[in-house]
Amino acid sequence: MFELSEDQIAIQDLARKFTADEITPFAGQWDENHEFPRETLNKAAALGFGSIYVSEEHGGIGLTRIEAALIMEAMAYGCPSTSAFISIHNMATWMIDCFGSDAVREKYVPTLNTMEKIASYCLTEPGAGSDAASLKTRAEKDGDHYVLNGAKAFISGGGVNEVYVVMARTDQGSKAGGISCFVVDKDTEGLSFGSQERKLGWHSQPTAAVIFDNCRIPASNMVGSPGDGFKIAMKGLDGGRINIGACSLGGAQRCLDDAVDYVRERRQFGQRIADFQNTQFMLADMKTKLEAARALLYIAADKVTRETIDKTQWAAMAKLLSTETGSKVVNDALQLHGGYGFLMDFPIERFLRDLRVHEILEGTSQIMKFVIGREMVAE
Repeated sequence: MFELSEDQIAIQDLARKFTADEITPFAGQWDENHEFPRETLNKAAALGFGSIYVSEEHGGIGLTRIEAALIMEAMAYGCPSTSAFISIHNMATWMIDCFGSDAVREKYVPTLNTMEKIASYCLTEPGAGSDAASLKTRAEKDGDHYVLNGAKAFISGGGVNEVYVVMARTDQGSKAGGISCFVVDKDTEGLSFGSQERKLGWHSQPTAAVIFDNCRIPASNMVGSPGDGFKIAMKGLDGGRINIGACSLGGAQRCLDDAVDYVRERRQFGQRIADFQNTQFMLADMKTKLEAARALLYIAADKVTRETIDKTQWAAMAKLLSTETGSKVVNDALQLHGGYGFLMDFPIERFLRDLRVHEILEGTSQIMKFVIGREMVAE
């Protein structure tokens, strides 16, 4: 049986208290007004949540992927959109800390740890979504600089964040092996942004295209070596998939708890809705599936931490089950609320909208199945 340690429970409790005080009371307002909660992010960073798996040597709190999942799950109980945004920042910061040179690390990591500056992760392109290795953004060497040309799509923090971790092609003759990783500052000449996307959910975070037009950056801003970009991106996605799965679990748990409270109070046909066997069966299915997904996610997080040979497959299984289960649980919670669940006066509809994209980003459910099946039949 998987059990949390005392330290992990303490971290979980800290994240839950922060969520109850700083996220849950305001999340509906952020969603309705499309409000970016910068001050709340800074408060989260003060607890170390902006540098969850940055090494302690470099100013982070150096936790494992299990603790990261616990934090993301706890914050998503209040707002999946805000929790996922913090996850993306952590992934980008970790890439710089783990793979960057001493100079790049010293230049960026301290202010990213505190979220004085916030980082975006730029992989997806208009024509390169699931097939990320086909990206076309170019980085051409010009003396002691690289010149970037191309565009990235659906970038969380686009136009608002100060730092962009960008995957760009440095070798046109190689597919995955021709991609390198760079750090680009927001104020770099030649960097611009599209208009803010109008989205179904995730309203508390900005999303826009990131455009490179002869964007010159120092060659020293490369993270890792030439050609390492795709490997860095895929390593980041293992942890990112765990976190997004955790966000789905946190949001679904909130909706399950709300549904239990609602059916206890709501009366129809002379009795509580909670007393109908059909209601109890629905709740039983919701809880069982949620706990099963949670157990798988924690096991996968441990594998990613230990870098086991099957970590990518397990991360994919965890994301697939957690995100699809999360959406199903929230949908059933809305059903139990009846017409009230459809109203913005209740948080269920916000969670329904926010969690839907989790089945798409960091690899769609279909790509997760491809990753899982490919490993199963590999010789």
